[in-house]
Amino acid sequence: MPTVALSAGFVRQAVCSPERKKTDYFDVSQRGFMLEVRCSGGKTYYQRYTDERGRERQYKIGSADVLALEQARRKARQIVAEALLGADPQQKRRELRAVPQFSNFVLERYLPFVQTYKSSWQTDETVLRIHILPKLGASALDEIKADAISDLINRMRADGYASGTINRVIVIIRYAYNLARKWKVPGGHDNPASGLTAGPDVQRNRFLTEEEAECLVRSIQCDENQTAARSIMLLLLTGGRRNEITFAKWDYVDWKNRTRLVPKSKSGRARVIALNQSAIALLNATPRIEGNPYIFPSEVTGRPSASLFFPWARIRERAGLGDVRLHDLRHSFASFLVNRGVSLYVVQGLLGHLHARTTQRYAHLTQETLSGAADLIEQVVSLPGGGFGTAGGIGTPN
Repeated sequence: MPTVALSAGFVRQAVCSPERKKTDYFDVSQRGFMLEVRCSGGKTYYQRYTDERGRERQYKIGSADVLALEQARRKARQIVAEALLGADPQQKRRELRAVPQFSNFVLERYLPFVQTYKSSWQTDETVLRIHILPKLGASALDEIKADAISDLINRMRADGYASGTINRVIVIIRYAYNLARKWKVPGGHDNPASGLTAGPDVQRNRFLTEEEAECLVRSIQCDENQTAARSIMLLLLTGGRRNEITFAKWDYVDWKNRTRLVPKSKSGRARVIALNQSAIALLNATPRIEGNPYIFPSEVTGRPSASLFFPWARIRERAGLGDVRLHDLRHSFASFLVNRGVSLYVVQGLLGHLHARTTQRYAHLTQETLSGAADLIEQVVSLPGGGFGTAGGIGTPN
């Protein structure tokens, strides 16, 4: 380990001893400061120091191709000063290197965790893949600040995304950081999404009229993808959620009691869907594929379709119902029943809601139903002769 007077000229001309893989040149004027020269020609500055426990440590400062000699000297003096004051010069570097990229944290920790209990984890995965990771995924956890998330929100708002979609983005980021802090993941102690919001999530309720429902049924019946068409028809007939229908298995059908089991619903509990005669007839007309347990498997994969987007887009456009979402079929199922006098309590059971207030959001009463209900008061209160007198009576205009 030769000791030399390190200078800019020496650094340029220094070479490794022929019989060695590397040679360390220690500076004569600054203790522990050295230049490592490798047989490959690479050169790196280091500073050796003694930590507070008396152990000798070595700190890599950087490449001589990048750092000037004086820059490396200043950094070396700073390292020695920190060590003398009891700090660990390597600690900050270790902490920074331990901070994962946001994308790695999501893929290795967040998604595996939510898959264990969250029935809608695939929605999280889709939102992360499409909206969040392309913008924030390459950043370390501690590099993402509130302004970066605000920029993402503003871009999504400018692109026309609804408040509900934007709020979901914020909720997922906030929850991911809450988990990082709970698990003590390096760099996850601060939550940059805390306090951010895209504004109120306006509930959009769209209910089919009976005429629109007839148009929709005709469009479903003539669609080219009959597997998807049958599953959409069953959504309308039962008020089920998309995954409750698309992931249905033949073993879940109780033909005797005309029900179908949902082993795990949105609430996390099992529930039973009632099957009316039309639903039973539809299932009887659905061909079974030998060895496949699913009622509506994809013709390509044999697995349930993760999305009905394309067949649904085709069906609703053909029916002239471009503004109707697939979930609106569930709204309409409840609306049709309520308008025929079925109680909210019964509709709540059919939809599988735990709370009545959830069902009330779907209970749409037509004006005809409201007017008919108002007319019922005449069975209790009626006016003899059809009204009040005319001379100074209540019904006489002044």
